[in-house]
Amino acid sequence: MAASVVRTLGSSLGKNLREVRVHLSQSCAGSQGARDFVEQHYVTLKTLNPDFPILIRECSGVRATLWARYGRGVERSVAVENMSCDEVASALNSLAQHK
Repeated sequence: MAASVVRTLGSSLGKNLREVRVHLSQSCAGSQGARDFVEQHYVTLKTLNPDFPILIRECSGVRATLWARYGRGVERSVAVENMSCDEVASALNSLAQHK
């Protein structure tokens, strides 16, 4: 499912967003879904959106969170702690659809 969400987002990730940040822990079990998402889908997203900033922030013990920055500095976040890779992809899709 995550792969289909990534394909659906395609090169339109920057349509509503200005930046995406993924905060995750390198070792905590709660960040496993976020780590899996990055490992499996970062390259595809970056290939489809070469000029769009997708930032990965790793820090020991941090709570896994997706951050989206929109125009005029507006930011939204979604906690993705203990989510699967597919759920992380759905959360990103939700943030991308928000205006």
